Amino acid sequence: MQSTERLDATFAALADPTRRAILARLAKGDASVTDLARPFDMSQPAISKHLKVLERAGLISRGRDAQRRPCRIEGGSLADARQWLEGYREIWERRFRRLDALLTELQSGRKPASATHSRRRKK
Repeated sequence: MQSTERLDATFAALADPTRRAILARLAKGDASVTDLARPFDMSQPAISKHLKVLERAGLISRGRDAQRRPCRIEGGSLADARQWLEGYREIWERRFRRLDALLTELQSGRKPASATHSRRRKK
């Protein structure tokens, strides 16, 4: 799956509160479908549909252990999402630092540095 498609699938999977709750449970350790279905008021087939969405997004994997198919959380897709979000966090932090500097200048009574820059003269 291409990174853009994987990122889309990750955010789509994370958009659902049931799937986020399943991931929170799996963050504590592997679990069976039965274990994952227990806290929800839904059928096992409904939980299985949620698990398929999470699996397609690369957020979980399912193994085989005799008759059981334990689920486990996978970090790759979450790491991709975190990296994508990190770029935007850096942009906003730079903007907030500039805003902080402007507010500090305004509170001190000085003209903002951006207002004191000289303009180019037309020839």
